Parts: sequence; C-alpha cells; structure tokens
Amino acid sequence: MRLLDDPLAIRAMAHPVRLDLMTLLGREGPLTAADAARTLGISHALASHHLRQLAKYEFVEPAPGKDNRERPWRLVSTSQSWREASLTPEGAAAADVLEQLLAERALDSLAKWQQRRVNEDPIWRDNSGIGNSGFYLTGEELKELTEQIDALLHRYVAERPIDDKSTRPPGSRHVSMTQIVTISPETSDPEE
Repeated sequence: MRLLDDPLAIRAMAHPVRLDLMTLLGREGPLTAADAARTLGISHALASHHLRQLAKYEFVEPAPGKDNRERPWRLVSTSQSWREASLTPEGAAAADVLEQLLAERALDSLAKWQQRRVNEDPIWRDNSGIGNSGFYLTGEELKELTEQIDALLHRYVAERPIDDKSTRPPGSRHVSMTQIVTISPETSDPEE
C-alpha cells in the first residue's frame, strides 16, 4: 500500500493511459514499453513516455530483463491510498480528478461485466455487481468500518501481489473492487 499525499504524484497517476499501463503491469507482470504498447494498441513512444512519467513519481521501476537490450518495467506498489491528500486544497483537487477518473473506469467495467455475466459461472455471477446499503453511522464507526474493509482486502493484496503470477491460486481471476462511500448532508431533526 502506498500512501499518496503529493498532488503532483496523484495528478501523474490520474491519466487514462497511465492507469491502463498500471493495470496491464499488474495483470501481466513486468513488460517492456514495446509489449505494453502492442497490448494497449498505442505507439511505443507513447507507452515509453507514460512509463517514464510513472517512474518519475515512483509508480513503476525498471525490472530485470533477459538481456541488456530488454528493459521491462514493473509496478512498485499495487495499492494506493490518497486519503491524506485532502488536507490541502491542491491535494484535494488532485484526488477529486483521480477519483472521478477511477469512478468512470469502474462504471465502464461494470457495463462490460453486465454484458458478459449471463454466460458466467454462478460463483462469479452471483458475487459481483453492485450492492447498495444505507445506514446511520458516527464518524468513528465509519472509520472503523473502512479500516475493517481495508484490512480484509489488504490480506489478499499482501498474500497475492497483483503483479506476481506465481501467487495466484488455480482458478483465480482478476477482481476489481471500487468502494464508493458518500455522506449525506447534515439535516436538522424536527423532533429536537
């Protein structure tokens, strides 16, 4: 888990091609810029540029290659949090841009899943999609709930680094969980 508090790093991550590259490196493990470009259908120069930008902000780093000519890249961290970024106006603005982009990508992924899921095994079909719950919590209870969810997810992140294929159990598939938590505005209670 990498904690992001630098608005420039958050802005560097908030780019569709860079997010695609990070997703690809997480799914496939170390790749060269040429391999990433071929897979994503972009130019080698564009992939190289964005990988260098990701390296500048320590999202990726060079990985060992088969020989001196091959220059693959790998992820430095497979999970990020930018909760602390909202402490400054610049950080909050950068986090807002990143979160909006991630939400749009999650909705796109959901739409694609909805088109495919009818043909999926029930274990995948019945445990995916959107759930919605509304309830009243105090700020401390929300913090506790978020920490418990994070701890549960981080167990799998730690046991199975997303870019290490050897840690994937047989039959496992890439699962993406997007957690969106919103808070309603305070209202005055007419009974008080």
